[in-house]
Amino acid sequence: MSRLLCVNNVSKQFEVNGRTVQALDSVSFDVEKGECLAIVGESGSGKSTIANIILGIYGASSGNLMFNGTELPAKRSKEYRRAIQLVQQNPLSSLNPRRSIGASLRLALDVHGIGAKSDRAKRTGELLEEVGLPADYRTRSPSSLSGGQRQRVAIARALAARQELVVLDEPTSALDVLVQARVLKLLKELKDSRGLTYVFITHDLSVVRNIADRVAVFERGKLVELGQTNAIFTNPQNLYTRRLIGAVPVVSREEAALRDRLMEQESGNA
Repeated sequence: MSRLLCVNNVSKQFEVNGRTVQALDSVSFDVEKGECLAIVGESGSGKSTIANIILGIYGASSGNLMFNGTELPAKRSKEYRRAIQLVQQNPLSSLNPRRSIGASLRLALDVHGIGAKSDRAKRTGELLEEVGLPADYRTRSPSSLSGGQRQRVAIARALAARQELVVLDEPTSALDVLVQARVLKLLKELKDSRGLTYVFITHDLSVVRNIADRVAVFERGKLVELGQTNAIFTNPQNLYTRRLIGAVPVVSREEAALRDRLMEQESGNA
């Protein structure tokens, strides 16, 4: 693997009601091409702040970010906005209700000049099929789709831009457990088939275990632990990490077996 993103000693302060709040404190980590790095922590831990800095929504107060060996500027060019895409928590709020699904997907192709104009309508159908939806869904409105279907559209829109990095901000937290499993399965399949690179922001450690290659644990703006997913779950070194893992709900063997059977059935019907 080679490094796609390097976060180097990044700090971020905000002025809130006349006082300075330290949202991030000298955070450093790398993201390798083709991996999924999960960033976890409680509300206020800084995980969303670092995501917004990666996306260029916020500028860092100090430190820098390198992308493919080049420093990311505070003001992002169209090319960088194409290369780093976001999948939000609530796809309904991110999809224009006045646009058809096809029009929303085509917008990404038009803005970034991807493919011949005459081929873009066909490409929107191909993108939908790639995320497990019928091509004719491009004529439908966002409100006519289920939550899981809308999230698939949001993923398709990110893929349309021929991105290099996808930032996923709590992409399954608004979905029920079975639909969540389908979306996670889709994300893993796309990662493997297309060699995608993910930064996966979440507070749900049960989700992390199913998709992440490595885990970065944030507490009060600091990166307190970073390691392979299995190592983090089986032998966490930091007390805060141990507390997070200890808070993950545990089900009985019977409940786990039932859940697995239902998920298999749903995957077969997806």
